[in-house]
Amino acid sequence: MANEPLLQLELPGLKKVKSGKVREVFDLGDRLLFVATDRISAFDCIMPNGIPRKGEVLTQISHFWFEQTASFQPNHLLARSSDPLPPALQPFASQLQGRSMIVKKAQPLAIECVVRGYLAGSGWKEYRQSGTVCGIKLPAGLQESSPLPEPIFTPATKAETGHDENISFEQAANIVGAGIAQAARDASLKIYKFARDYARMRGIIIADTKFEFGIMDGQLILIDEVLTPDSSRFWPADVYAPGKGQPSFDKQFVRDYLETLDWDKTPPAPPLPPEVVAKSQAKYLEAYERLTGKPL
Repeated sequence: MANEPLLQLELPGLKKVKSGKVREVFDLGDRLLFVATDRISAFDCIMPNGIPRKGEVLTQISHFWFEQTASFQPNHLLARSSDPLPPALQPFASQLQGRSMIVKKAQPLAIECVVRGYLAGSGWKEYRQSGTVCGIKLPAGLQESSPLPEPIFTPATKAETGHDENISFEQAANIVGAGIAQAARDASLKIYKFARDYARMRGIIIADTKFEFGIMDGQLILIDEVLTPDSSRFWPADVYAPGKGQPSFDKQFVRDYLETLDWDKTPPAPPLPPEVVAKSQAKYLEAYERLTGKPL
């Protein structure tokens, strides 16, 4: 049923190699199967109930951006979203429809590749204290949600649990090697600028985003999800006004609701009421429609 969220997924006969906050990864031998569930997390806790169709939105937006950027950035996609499932996966078609990706196996980089175009979140917090973001000096007098003079690359460590930690470019180079760090920075900034300009024309500001890259046959390729409301801060352009926090297209309603509760932000998380689920689903679907020009 379209209104029943997919929260857990087992595919008998297929080996699950990873289960993240949202994604399940299965081994297909020479390839991987990525499946986005409808789980939603906030404050590093997975909510007991999900957002129906959220996994579809994340997967289809990723497909969209992988195709848009393929001409200048190789990626891990092996099949388009419209391609039929291979025979081995046909028995699971109802669970996989619209929310799965068949991808190349790559060695993921041990860093998150973050690009910030606007001053928000932990960047705004650091700027108020020291005038910097991840150690990068910025002009004085910027406000919350101000655009930065130029987008900046601010890598982070990967945390299996809890928060990723911001690191300097030099630290990133020590982790993955100077050449790879430089290539990842150049690719991240190029993709971000392309997507920022594209989305802006469609009424969405991409304030910041997080990319994942991997190495395959010595080549840097874009992997995982790309430029979704979960991996990025999407703001509606029509109500954008610097000097305060902005409404967003991702977990805004979920976070706002949780902030009203007497909950200490540790598991178990409280269930989300139907109206919060419905509003969140509408926002995810709107993000897809604005970007692609068609409903999902």
